[in-house]
Amino acid sequence: MIRSAPTADPTLDAVFHALADPTRRAILARLTAGEASVTDLAQPFAISQPAISKHLKVLENAGLIDRAVDRRRRPARLNATRLSAAVEWLITFRAHWDTRLDTLDDLLVELQSNPAERDPDD
Repeated sequence: MIRSAPTADPTLDAVFHALADPTRRAILARLTAGEASVTDLAQPFAISQPAISKHLKVLENAGLIDRAVDRRRRPARLNATRLSAAVEWLITFRAHWDTRLDTLDDLLVELQSNPAERDPDD
């Protein structure tokens, strides 16, 4: 079955753009443990706090984190709701790959059960 080309989804594009960078993925992983300040988030990286702030802005624009004002700090916290859209999009390909892998499994079983039928010139 041939599917029509999907329409552009700016939300999904922003999520995948944010997830494309390993630093941003590491920041999200850190935020699974709870909210953190820019200083806390910058600590494990060899980059400046302004660079971390730029990464946080990308994550915030994608809706993957929330930032609140807490006195003079702006702690970041994970907002995994938008990740569900990316997961749903990826799941649409699962049936395709399951079918392809099942076909490959069947072929391997056939080749292993009938070694005499294989062409020796292959």
